Amino acid sequence: MLSRRSWLAAAVAAALLPTLAQAQESKPLPVVASFSILGDLVKNVGGDRVAVSTLVGPNGDAHVFQPAPADAKKVAAARVVFVNGLGFEGWMDRLVKASGTKASLVVASTGVSPREMEDEEEGHAHGAKDGHAHEITDPHAWQSVANAKLYVGNIRDGLIAADPDGKAAYEANASAYLAKLDALDAEVKAAIAAIPPERRRIITSHDAFGYFGAAYGMEFIAPQGVSTEAEASAKDVARIIRQIKAEKIPAVFMENISDPRLVKRIATETGAKIGGAVYSDALSDDKGPASTYIEMIQNNIRAFSAALSS
Repeated sequence: MLSRRSWLAAAVAAALLPTLAQAQESKPLPVVASFSILGDLVKNVGGDRVAVSTLVGPNGDAHVFQPAPADAKKVAAARVVFVNGLGFEGWMDRLVKASGTKASLVVASTGVSPREMEDEEEGHAHGAKDGHAHEITDPHAWQSVANAKLYVGNIRDGLIAADPDGKAAYEANASAYLAKLDALDAEVKAAIAAIPPERRRIITSHDAFGYFGAAYGMEFIAPQGVSTEAEASAKDVARIIRQIKAEKIPAVFMENISDPRLVKRIATETGAKIGGAVYSDALSDDKGPASTYIEMIQNNIRAFSAALSS
């Protein structure tokens, strides 16, 4: 027969078992997102059930990112790794291999209709001998809110596969966030509609807004291609300066990830208005105007509207 002391100890242990089990179950799922914009989408779908680590942080440039040993540790510890795909993270395969991770890899852009474009610089970079433009895939699909909704669906499904017990939570979080994205999409369309059609043309540092332009009826011209790695040639800059003058393009915009000197030079030589900073491949920090995906799109459309409507 158990002594009173043994009986009490057994009773306390039995009472604690459910609590310990719940604590283990409630431990957030460790996941990694390749860059800050994707990280915010994952946080909105995952909620309290996930702990998100981001490799390329706010104001960081994923095109020129160089992973460090600490990044390999993050990937090794993750249960799920979320990437954009479409060739955006050229360094990711090496990082995953070096980390030895067993995490599942989720490509958030799955289902997006890729935007193909010509990039003469890219052709040269890959050893093309003919000097002609070559077809490349634009990876910046998140700039269309409709595409961001596809990202959300892929993130939801990836989290459910890794954490089936959280299915209801992930579905509810995704539905609530998709409703916000629907409202954002309508907000952007209303803002663009207020801009005279002949003024819906602007210059940005690199070609990151093609999906936005295709979705909302704007034209974006950039001295750099889809990657910030390629420097704009003197020929490209001269061509854009001539185009701005001939077509009276009203504004140029600086990106948070790019060196502003090139855009400032173009503005000086053409008289085009500098429309302020916009966010293309990265969010701002928490104190900035674009610390979430929704805030980023809202910031950009306010900047475009202010420069183009007057």
